[in-house]
Amino acid sequence: MRFKSGILLIFCIASLALVGCARSGVVATLNENELFNLNYGSFEDELNLFDLSKHEQVNTYMTMRDGFFYIANGEAKKILEFNSYGDLLTVIYNEDSNIMPPAFKPDSNKVSMKKSVSYPFNTLGPIVVDSRKYIYVVDTLTPEMQERFVQSEGKNSETGNDKKDLLLSSVVLRFDSDGNFIDYVGQDGPGGTPFPFIKNIYTNSRNELIVIGASGGDGYAVYWFNTSGFPLYNIQISNSSIPVPKKDVEQNLVKYLSIENLVPDYTAMKLYLKVDCYGTSIDPNLKIATGVEFKKTMLYPFVVRSGTFEEPLEIPVYQYTVSEDMAKSVYNIPYDFFGVSKNGWLFFMVPTENGYLTQMVQPDGQKIVKRSLDVNHEKNLYFNLSLSDEGIISGLFVQKEKAKISWWRTDALLDAYLGE
Repeated sequence: MRFKSGILLIFCIASLALVGCARSGVVATLNENELFNLNYGSFEDELNLFDLSKHEQVNTYMTMRDGFFYIANGEAKKILEFNSYGDLLTVIYNEDSNIMPPAFKPDSNKVSMKKSVSYPFNTLGPIVVDSRKYIYVVDTLTPEMQERFVQSEGKNSETGNDKKDLLLSSVVLRFDSDGNFIDYVGQDGPGGTPFPFIKNIYTNSRNELIVIGASGGDGYAVYWFNTSGFPLYNIQISNSSIPVPKKDVEQNLVKYLSIENLVPDYTAMKLYLKVDCYGTSIDPNLKIATGVEFKKTMLYPFVVRSGTFEEPLEIPVYQYTVSEDMAKSVYNIPYDFFGVSKNGWLFFMVPTENGYLTQMVQPDGQKIVKRSLDVNHEKNLYFNLSLSDEGIISGLFVQKEKAKISWWRTDALLDAYLGE
């Protein structure tokens, strides 16, 4: 589970940059635990993240499982496994892009806890690990192979226009707990047709693989596989699929809607769709429509087996207060949907001037816990946040001199909060 990552932009919206900004209410801060640092370079335990300003996209991702950290460093074409002390345990690497030192090369005369495996990675993407410590990582086909796989989407049923062809270039590679390659999973299962662009990948309590991919236009395709990598469900979801309550339309709360993210439940065969709703903005003085504005966020549970939606849950928004002269204006800003823990807590996040605000919501909406995570945005050139099934938030922060790995124990917070 993963928060949006990228080369960081300043949070305040450009149009508000020259006025005073203040957050309404005071939220307690959750302590950061900085675990270890990583250097930049070409050695086996270093990250290749040079000249970030020259890259339109950074292909480095991180996930944490049971206290072990897995980093897919696409720029170096390698996967690294560390313990929480920063000791490198496993490296899976492209031999053409990396040179392994003697300590990591197999030696039949020595017993070593360090493992190295060669694999010809191309362009690495998101990474997850299941309870067996099997590694799943997105990779792309070589340009020569990509030309063989193009999927036409035909006509758009809403506009009648031709949909653009989808380039089928992504696959999910699987490695066992020793780092040995098992196979790659495509739309049809092991060795199957490649996917279109993959937004994210997940595993659940049954070690099933869930792939969230593009489906042309405003849609998403969800591919659900069993433990062996064979297809269970193929779900197509678009904005037009969302059942909008009639009263919301009548009250001008929903004129347009947009699926911001969808995440599978960790234990149930269920998807959660975070939908942002937009209505017409009305000038209070002229009483006329002036545009479209954000109204609210709804979370829609979708039952996979029956293909039906359950009653949606309204998610509280982040209220951002702007002070100018003697006047104050309050803006409602939607949270990003971060993920779901194995205990069912729904995690939402929004960047603030001082870091991130995390909102944790129970599925029935009865309990909501908010905490602030202090992060110095000015120091970070790139970041990648991940949510474990226990509910621990981990972060890879790429800074000028080094990269650091930190985590925030939201699991301990929620246990204490509920008196468990």
